[in-house]
Amino acid sequence: MLAASVTLILFVVSLAFLQFLKLQWLRRRLPPGPIPYPFFGNLLQMNFRIHHELLRKMAKSHGNIFTLWLSDLPVIVLQGFQAVKEGMTAHPEEVAGRPTNLVFRMLTGGNGVMFSNGHLWKQQRRFGIITMRKLGVGKRSQERQLQEEVRHLVEYFQKTDAKPLDPTVPLVHVVCNVICAMVFGHRFSIEDENFHHLVEATDDIAAFANSISFFVYEMFPRFATLFLGSCRKTQSAISFLNALVTKEIERHKENRKTDENRDFVDFYLDEIAKTKGDADATYDEANLTQTVFDLFLAGTETTATTLRWAFLYMVVYPEIQEKVQKELDTVLGPSHIICYEDRKKVPYTNAVIHEIQRYSNIVLIALPRMSVKDTELLGFHIPKNTPIVANIDSVLSDPEKWETPQQFNPGHFLDEDGNFVNREAFLPFSIGHRVCMGELLARMELFIIISTLLQAFRFILPEGVKEVNTKFVFGGTMKPPPYQLRAIPR
Repeated sequence: MLAASVTLILFVVSLAFLQFLKLQWLRRRLPPGPIPYPFFGNLLQMNFRIHHELLRKMAKSHGNIFTLWLSDLPVIVLQGFQAVKEGMTAHPEEVAGRPTNLVFRMLTGGNGVMFSNGHLWKQQRRFGIITMRKLGVGKRSQERQLQEEVRHLVEYFQKTDAKPLDPTVPLVHVVCNVICAMVFGHRFSIEDENFHHLVEATDDIAAFANSISFFVYEMFPRFATLFLGSCRKTQSAISFLNALVTKEIERHKENRKTDENRDFVDFYLDEIAKTKGDADATYDEANLTQTVFDLFLAGTETTATTLRWAFLYMVVYPEIQEKVQKELDTVLGPSHIICYEDRKKVPYTNAVIHEIQRYSNIVLIALPRMSVKDTELLGFHIPKNTPIVANIDSVLSDPEKWETPQQFNPGHFLDEDGNFVNREAFLPFSIGHRVCMGELLARMELFIIISTLLQAFRFILPEGVKEVNTKFVFGGTMKPPPYQLRAIPR
């Protein structure tokens, strides 16, 4: 028995030593980084999470491009505006891939637009962008639909009679319905059971990203599925979303008229029919389901979370809220229906909304890219199929690009005459070939929703509440802690 135990120990130690030597050999040509441990790489030093503060410390030791090891997989990290810009745009085609590891296969099956690759990704993304334009994104038709949703939101807040409420559900509801109208051609009632289940499902999937369970699943998928509740919850959320989308697709197939495209699903079903038999086409129901899934996940979670931060900041900085309201009243008038073009007339309001995005910084780490061929980044050789992550937090808080990066300061987007100015380091939607394809829609939503609500209400803390917690809740997106406010009609 003792001999067997000693043999087993020697075997494990030898295996670990050989793994250590292998990692040292593999890392010799990659950018520098912390020494990886056998089996785990740098996961133990990272506490099984990619945290922006840890990345900042590593950048001080290893430079603005460095390597982290997730088990035996090297991941290249870009830190700071200059490194992110050069890394993502110097050879954009060569870093436009997505990782194909277990977690992303579980989430998407390699379909859709968010985590697909190659010809499939290019075709799905191009179709998505063209179809969103056909559906009016950036045009008056889309704007009118958004204004109608905001009208429902204003009515919801009016019915609260200035009583304390958590704004999460109504804010998620308005954003969700913008996507629903575009994709499905209809909206959900705020009492709809499917709506609440949809919100829970997207929350569960977002929480799973960049969690300990995410990395455990990547290393030990069977163990994670059997013993980690968060993995089972995520898989259940994926199944629900897929079932919901499939049901909508079937409804469209039964009711649609081929000469009358009302929404994204209609246009996609048309494309499936048009390209049937074309070996080069990637249009099928699996990709339709996943693309709709991607639009929901990317189009609701990020915008709704930014809105939650927006109104938290308005109660934390009442003087800024008051200044926005004064500009809206003076320039546009209290009864003016807000449209996206109005942003050019109200520079301070526009600056505040941009600063909300910069300061809340809800996506600390951009979705990972992957090198599709051997390439060079900032002087380092990067082999094919190497994941690359851009630390967006380090861009939006880069002290070389922002005067007061750790303060909420709308002046970051204003010149000395009070005119709005764009900043090259403002990259909340990422950069390069994988830049968010819903950027214009998100910008419209944020401007119209925030401006309309501030035009209609003054937001304050509930009586007796002197301060609120503004530290984010770590996850796939950085949400604010739960809070309540009161909407006082103006």
